[in-house]
Amino acid sequence: MTVSPTFSATSVGFISFRNTEQFHRAVRTQLAQDIEVLFAYAKLPSPLADACRYVMTGQGKLVRPLMVASAFASMNSGDSERTEAHRDDIDIEMNTLNADLDSLLENDSDYDMSRRAALAVELLHTYSLVHDDLPCMDDDELRRGQPTAHIAFDEATALLAGDVLQTLAFEVLTAEMPTFAPFNEVIASKLLAIFAPRARRMVSGQMLDLNAEANTDIVQNDLEAIHRDKTGALIEAAMLMGGVCAGATAPQRMALQECAQHIGLAFQVQDDVLDVTMTTDTLGKPAGSDEKLDKSTYVKLMGVDDATSYAQSLFDDGRAAISRELSNNQDNTVKNNDALLALIEWLWSRKK
Repeated sequence: MTVSPTFSATSVGFISFRNTEQFHRAVRTQLAQDIEVLFAYAKLPSPLADACRYVMTGQGKLVRPLMVASAFASMNSGDSERTEAHRDDIDIEMNTLNADLDSLLENDSDYDMSRRAALAVELLHTYSLVHDDLPCMDDDELRRGQPTAHIAFDEATALLAGDVLQTLAFEVLTAEMPTFAPFNEVIASKLLAIFAPRARRMVSGQMLDLNAEANTDIVQNDLEAIHRDKTGALIEAAMLMGGVCAGATAPQRMALQECAQHIGLAFQVQDDVLDVTMTTDTLGKPAGSDEKLDKSTYVKLMGVDDATSYAQSLFDDGRAAISRELSNNQDNTVKNNDALLALIEWLWSRKK
């Protein structure tokens, strides 16, 4: 197992976030390895296994796993004394560090629970995309730059792939899998209590979104109610789950939830803008699909410029919510290299 050097290793002290690109690359690498471990464990029959691997290994942004990892890193980095004590040891060659951490992290349940949480949110999110693309829903033929599951395989296989990804999203939190430390029962219970109701809210939001198609009476409050569930619920789960794995305090969890509520809504407003301002090649999915389906969007309600300004204000609110808690725990100063703040900046600058 190759272990990302940007996560926490309790045995040697927290390994701090240094660089956004490096951190995100390390998280994606770890997630890709963990997906393969999961599918080897699950032993799904063909073509179900092929379809699941196909949709889980496409060129997605992996926003939600990055949120788990970033919240985990940000909440873990509060112990500045421990971080500084090991800073010199951390600054060594990556290959050497990986070799040292392979054995140490096998018994690091906090780190491994964050890996489980990152897998869980990506599994649930991908299931929602597979079902969202089906002919009975949005009937899309392109997702993450490749043909959708029901096009690449068939409708029945795509439907079952979504079903099994949803069940695996919960199973992975407690499964006895190679390369993972035994699951922590206390943390797993907390994760399930966060995850399950927000998974249900995501599905409810999908129904509300379908109900709102071609509805000319939708106002902003209605639209926000839809997207706080459809998009925001899983983003909220991701940040909270990362924080819980890191042992976040009650005030930290409240800050994470407030931050996630702003970012979740901002993400959807931004998606609506990108749908009409970017090309299909850039997005990796059909541009203009919202208009084709006559969906209720922030662009339709506000126009591109006002929707863009609204998204920016929501990102600012999310940044402020978590910055207050970070400053409270770091002598009223906020680190410039905080993982969660860096993720928010990265999301604001995205083009797909």
